[in-house]
Amino acid sequence: MFKCEIYQQRRQKLIEQMDEGLVLFLGNTDSPFNSSDNCYRFRQDSSFLYFCGLDQPGLAVLLDVETGREMLFGRQQTLEDTIWCGPSPGLQSQAERVGIAESASFAWLSEQLKAAIKGGRTIHYLPSCRADKRMQLADLCGLNHAAIEKNISQTLIGAVVNLRSVKAEEEIRELDAAADLGCQLHTAAMRMARPGVYEWQIAGELEALAARAGNMLSFPPIVTIHGEILHNHQRDHQLKEGALLLVDCGVESGLHYASDHTRTVPVSGQFSAQQRGIYSIVLACLERARALIRPGTTYLEVHLDVCRILVEGLQALGLMQGDAGQAVAAGAHALFMPHGLGHMLGLDVHDMEELGEDAVGYDEHVQRSDQFGTSRLRLGRKLQEGFVLTVEPGIYFIPQLIEQWKSHGQYSDFINYSELERYLDFGGIRLEDDVLVTPEGNRLLGQPIPFRPDELETQLAREKIIERVS
Repeated sequence: MFKCEIYQQRRQKLIEQMDEGLVLFLGNTDSPFNSSDNCYRFRQDSSFLYFCGLDQPGLAVLLDVETGREMLFGRQQTLEDTIWCGPSPGLQSQAERVGIAESASFAWLSEQLKAAIKGGRTIHYLPSCRADKRMQLADLCGLNHAAIEKNISQTLIGAVVNLRSVKAEEEIRELDAAADLGCQLHTAAMRMARPGVYEWQIAGELEALAARAGNMLSFPPIVTIHGEILHNHQRDHQLKEGALLLVDCGVESGLHYASDHTRTVPVSGQFSAQQRGIYSIVLACLERARALIRPGTTYLEVHLDVCRILVEGLQALGLMQGDAGQAVAAGAHALFMPHGLGHMLGLDVHDMEELGEDAVGYDEHVQRSDQFGTSRLRLGRKLQEGFVLTVEPGIYFIPQLIEQWKSHGQYSDFINYSELERYLDFGGIRLEDDVLVTPEGNRLLGQPIPFRPDELETQLAREKIIERVS
């Protein structure tokens, strides 16, 4: 946990943005794996962590905007709990750890909420992706599920996004630590990227490395020789000579701040000429984005400029043609990069995504595009000092998408479909780093992970020598 004062200050800043009512932060409960006594590893709700810091299941915090009163709710440990799980601090002791003066049972929380609703007071709460929490909230408030969904507080969403978007020094230290550990995971994956190894073996080692550090992965890792499938979680392929291995993986720090990196490496240890050509374009896109990211620039502008670099690179290989700017404006580039350039990063790998992508990544000045590809940009708004975000350009050759566009003659003024025939079994390449927006521009979080072609080939050759010697 951070110091008690940090959580007190966060709650105070939140209350200052609210006009009236009660603010409820409902923590997560244990989630059964296949029985009530056999649960998944517990992960606390991120907004609860941000404002309350307590990393145990079955807690809630209620803040009174008008009086400033704060209360922690939970259940007192029983002797049965102690026998099976060991002793734990009492509820009041936990409350005092984060600067909350009062504590009480969940039964009393339900009474307070129902009385407030009956008296016409507003209960501010956030949306949740977890069905059990939505059901619990409905029971606590004595409302049906439709009413719970309807009354999600947009005011609270806006206030939370304002506070969590700009990372404080203590958060940046955690994000650097997560990125450092992420570097270890990716270099381990590079060591294992050789013919005969299965994707699942590498994925298992990534999870083991995180566990050995006492942490957990920030999302299920993508470890695949089919990088053209953007979120590919199948891991049953064996690595072969000539293939590319794409690894998209992140890890959490001790306080649950996330990293998210992607590297694509040649299984044979050396890029083919065709692979190096595509890789160099993705690298140029990454470097262009890093040159543009600074306070005051919108990430939509960065995304579109990077897409222009992508088109120009593909034109040099004969895969695209025409005016690059016009191609991007029309959306022709999305055949090769049908996703956005990046997203916010913090306590969630897609930071605050549960609160709504548009609420986090857009504002009244920058609205989400409805164009294929660009519509998948999770972050488009103006960048501020203290934002932490991912930069993840990629080029993918998706046979089904290519065939569909080709059959309709889509963007034939910009796309050389005949030349694309040589790339249908290419796969995909993505590079991804985590950066902090600084007053002057941006800086990389954590230790750099090798990404330049010559650098990668040298490292992969070195690992082969070490393997032969050992």
